[in-house]
Formats: sequence, C-alpha cells, structure tokens
Amino acid sequence: MKFFINALTVTLFTLLISTSHNALAQNELASISGSLVPATPVSTGVPSLEASVDPSKKGVINFSGYFDTYYFANLNNPATRTNLGSSGISRGFDRYPGQFQLGMFMTRLGYTHGNTEFVGEVGFGPNVEYGSYGNDFRYKWGTVLANSTYSSILIKQAYITLKPTEKLSLTMGQFGTHIGYELIDAPLNFHYSINNTFNAGIPFYHVGLKVNYVLSDKVSIMGGVVNGTDNLNDNNHGKSFIGQLMVSPIEGWVVYLNTIQGNEGNARLNGQDTTSYFGVVDLVSSWQISKRLSVTLWGMYGSLKGEFQGGAFQTEAKHWSGINFYTTFAITNTASIGTRFEYFDNRDGARGLLTNGKGTDVETITLTASFKLAEDRLVLKPEFRFDHFKKIKSQPGEQALQQFSDKNGNYTLNTQSTIGLAAIYKF
Repeated sequence: MKFFINALTVTLFTLLISTSHNALAQNELASISGSLVPATPVSTGVPSLEASVDPSKKGVINFSGYFDTYYFANLNNPATRTNLGSSGISRGFDRYPGQFQLGMFMTRLGYTHGNTEFVGEVGFGPNVEYGSYGNDFRYKWGTVLANSTYSSILIKQAYITLKPTEKLSLTMGQFGTHIGYELIDAPLNFHYSINNTFNAGIPFYHVGLKVNYVLSDKVSIMGGVVNGTDNLNDNNHGKSFIGQLMVSPIEGWVVYLNTIQGNEGNARLNGQDTTSYFGVVDLVSSWQISKRLSVTLWGMYGSLKGEFQGGAFQTEAKHWSGINFYTTFAITNTASIGTRFEYFDNRDGARGLLTNGKGTDVETITLTASFKLAEDRLVLKPEFRFDHFKKIKSQPGEQALQQFSDKNGNYTLNTQSTIGLAAIYKF
C-alpha cells in the first residue's frame, strides 16, 4: 500500500503534466483503413436508395476494422480457469487464462456526404458481447425485456452526424461513452487488459443525442441527452444528461472534464419512476512531454442513490472512485513500453466489483510492451498485470472468502498475477 501511496502522490503532482488523448477517440478507428474511395452505385435492376440523389454528388465510403486474440497465464493457477474472481468482473475482456482466446472481430463502415456522416460499427466475438451486455435480451432490466433484440448486441456504435457549420455538430444514435481514458477497442488502448475503473466504474456506451461545439482550437464543449447507460432501451421515463469540456492550455497538453447525471432507476408497474440518482464526474489530463514520452492522469468519482437499472434499492447515497496514472515511452518507431498504476475504491459496495458480496478496493500495476509489424497493421503486446484486492478479515470460527480462487477451487487469495501476449491486426 505504501508503494501505491507514493505512486498516487506522484500522480497528483503530475496532474498539471499529463498524454494527448481524446475522450471521443472511438472515431479514431477510421484512421486504421486505407484511403477513402468514392461510393459507386451498383446496377441490380432493383430501385436504388440513391435514385433521388444527384449522381454527380457522390459520397465517400471508409471501411476499416480489427481483430484481436490473446493467450494469458494466471500464476495462481485457479481451479475456476478464469480471471474473474468472486465478483465475476475482476477482469473485463481477457477472462480465460491458460488457453488461446478470441477478442473481437470489429468492422467499421463510414459514409460521408456533404456535411453529414454515418458511422456503423458491428462486432463479432466475446468482447462485443461483454461490451454491449445491456443489449442482450437475457438481461431483464424491468420493462425493457420485451423490446430487446439479440442482434442489437452486435452493434458497437451506430450514429448519424450533421455538421450545420464547421464548428457545430449534432450526433444521434448509439455511441461509445465520452467518459474515461480507456476504450473498448483494443487498438486504441496501449494496455491490452482494461482496468477496473473502466470495467466497473463508468458506462461503456449510450443511446441518445449530443451536440458538440468547437469554440477554438483550444476549447470545445459537448452536451446531450441519452436514454441512460449501457442499455439500448430506456428503463424509465427520464433521460440522463451528458457533458464534456475540453481545453488545451498549451501545445501537447489536453484536459477533459466529463460527466453523466440522471436517474437510472426502473419505472414501476404503475408507470411512475423511482426517486433515484446516478452520476459520474471524471477528469482526463494528458501531456505529450516529448516525441517519445507521454504521461496521463485519469481520475473519476461516482455516486448512486436509490437503484441502478433494477439493482437493490440504496436508501443512503453510495460512492466509488478510481485514479490511474499512465506512462508510455517510445523506444523506437516500432517498439514502446508503458506502465499503468491504478487504485479503485468500491468499499461502499455501490458497483459490481465486490469480494463475495462485500465492498472492496483494489490496487493494480500493469506493464506492457508494444511491437508494431507489417507497417503498423500487426501489433504484438506482451503484458504483465498484478491485482491486489483488500483482504477480507476472518470472523472468529470461520475463514474469510477472498476475491480469487486457488488451485483447489477455494477463494483464499486476494492477489492475482497474469502474464501473456495479445495480437491485434488492423485493416
């Protein structure tokens, strides 16, 4: 713990020097693909959707995507053969050690015409199911069960953007959250495993409408309304507010202040909403110190009162928080190393990252290397990660159950170490 206190002290000191990262980086996947090509109508003998469009004003199509796969070993050699722990979410995507596993085969189609754009991302594989869990019809969020469809779980993002001016844009549909520093997409994160703050502390995606306005090259603002968090259908009558302020005080330093505020409690059978509250505020501060070295600080704080999408009703407000410090160093143009120090606090038990049903906190160290091959299309990422959970104290006459399983299937361990390799191919 002393090590983490020292690390967090350094982290707070570097709040004013933290790497250039766009919290809206979901859109960066477009840069993976090759050059844009004009859309060419195909004659099929069937009336075309383009029939009413001036053929001289063609749009531009962009197609890209990626596939990732991994093999990790768990040094605990758990009998459960998972990294998930007693909470079931101690790891986000890299869940199964000791075996070769698939991540996500993700395809991204973009179409731009004039001042409008459509983006659709459809994924296949375990990670898209984990990332879109709220769209799975097996999850019974109150009254939304009858309206959920299994095919919606394949949609990672699907939205339309209109730009009335160069500075103003409006986006409507399903889009990745603006909150946080880490993302669902493996190519957009330096570390392969996602941290506990992202996995247990913030939303993954929203469905709604947002408006972004660029005041200058140093300041932009975003505001919007969404159904809620991590769910295709709204579970009540209310909407949640989302917002973002981006400032870049000096070249290479970017700061994002993000939030979501609303009521995520289910509506009752009489149609009335419960009196509930769900809110998250976070700060991402990034600084590109030099061409090779960058550092980032990410801190977040969440509050919950009432219920969250049908969970147990909380009469008292509960809170959770996370703080992360990242460093990356480019050794060469193709080889880099990076570290991540994390502390996530869920001692109130507000979120799902629990130790046998009890609130907990966790300290995590991650060390990752990145090697780019095939003109950056193929990226190999060896990674070591160590998680240290709060140890549950035993009561007289009983043995306390900890977060992780040992080789005999007993939950006696409060630490976990994994080491392995991920391969990511971008196209």
